[in-house]
Amino acid sequence: MTEEISTSGNRSVEIIDGINGLQKVVLHQHHGSSVEVYLYGGHVTSWKNEQGEELLFMSNKATFTPPNPIRGGIPICFPHFSNVGSIELHGFARNRLWSVDNDPPPFPTNPTNRVFIDLIFKSTEDDLKTWPHSFEYRLRVSLGPVGDLLLTSRVRNTNTDGKPFSFTVAYKTYFSVSDISEIRVEGLETLDYLDNLQNRERFTEQGDAITFESEIDKVYLSTPTKIAIIDHEKKRTFVIRKDGLPDAGVWNPWDKKAKAMPDFGDDEYKHMLCVEAAAVEYPITLKLGEEWKGRQQLLVVHSSYCSGKLDPHIVC
Repeated sequence: MTEEISTSGNRSVEIIDGINGLQKVVLHQHHGSSVEVYLYGGHVTSWKNEQGEELLFMSNKATFTPPNPIRGGIPICFPHFSNVGSIELHGFARNRLWSVDNDPPPFPTNPTNRVFIDLIFKSTEDDLKTWPHSFEYRLRVSLGPVGDLLLTSRVRNTNTDGKPFSFTVAYKTYFSVSDISEIRVEGLETLDYLDNLQNRERFTEQGDAITFESEIDKVYLSTPTKIAIIDHEKKRTFVIRKDGLPDAGVWNPWDKKAKAMPDFGDDEYKHMLCVEAAAVEYPITLKLGEEWKGRQQLLVVHSSYCSGKLDPHIVC
C-alpha cells in the first residue's frame, strides 16, 4: 500500500508498507536526501544524505515484530529513560503504535522548504495500568533542504484527575560510524556524568574529547546545546544541536554485551555509536494542561569542522 500525503515541488511525503507490513512514512527532499519513520514507535529508521548514504545505524538483526522495540535508528525513550518499576526499559513509547496527526496545533518551527510529518501518541488503557497518567505526545519529523533532520517533541498533561506528572525522555540516536575506535566526541569534556556501569555514580570527564576502547554507558549532565561526533575515516562530522534536552547519553555495548544481545550482531558495535539528547537528571514535571517542548537537529558537515564554527546560517 502506498498513500501519498503531500507533494511540493520535488519534495514528498508518502506512507508505505515496511517490514512485516508495518507502515512507515517516507520523506524526500529534491536533492535526494530522505528519512523513514515507522508508525510503530514513532521510530526513525533511516536518514540518508544526497548521495543516498545511510547515516543511521540499524542492526541487521533488528526485529520489526511488536511488541519488541526496533534496534537502531532513533527510538524515543518515554516516559522514562532507564528501568523504572514495572515499566519496560526506556519506557513504552518505542513499542506502541503512533498515528499520523492530521490536525496538530502550531509547531514552533517554520516548515518553509522543509518536508515533514506530524505524529501523535496517546496513553492507552494498558499504559495507564503501569504509568497512571494521561498524556499526548506529538512528534514532528522534519527534513530540511540541506538534508538536516529535525525532531520536535511536545508532551502535554491531559490527566482527568488534574494531577501533575513527571517524566524523563531521550532520543536514543544510533549513528553509523566507520570504526568506533577511531571516533571522537567533542563538547562533553570536563562535564559531570552518571556512569551506568558503576551504579550510576557521578564522575567528571577528564579527557579533552571522548574516545572509545571499551563499553561505555554514561549520561553527561548539563551539556551544551551542540555536540560533535567526528569520524575521520569517513571525513564527516555529525553535529547534534538540541533544545529542552539538557543531558546527553553516550552508549556503545562493545564486544561482550553485543554478543549477549539477540537483536544485535556480534561485531556491529564497531560501526555504531549512540549519542542521545535527553532530559534525565532532573525529570520534567507538567501540571494539567502544561506542555513541554524539546528538539534535536542532526547535521552532517565536512570533517574539517571545528567546534564553534558551524555554519551560522543553518538554524536549529
